[in-house]
Amino acid sequence: MNVSKFKEQCLSLLDELGPDGLVITKRGKPIAKVIPITLECAGLIGSLKGRLKPKGDLLTTGLRWDAKS
Repeated sequence: MNVSKFKEQCLSLLDELGPDGLVITKRGKPIAKVIPITLECAGLIGSLKGRLKPKGDLLTTGLRWDAKS
């Protein structure tokens, strides 16, 4: 389905979404796939909240560099 058609009909398409999902295209090339969340997967959402702790600084690669060199 073309992306512009998806934008126009998004809410109704989501209400009728089948188990195989929906492939969205732009200029004839697939760019996204919308798939329904099954009941087995729904329980996983948020299940690790508060259980994982990041190690180190997430905003750096740990490497030093000089822009002048």
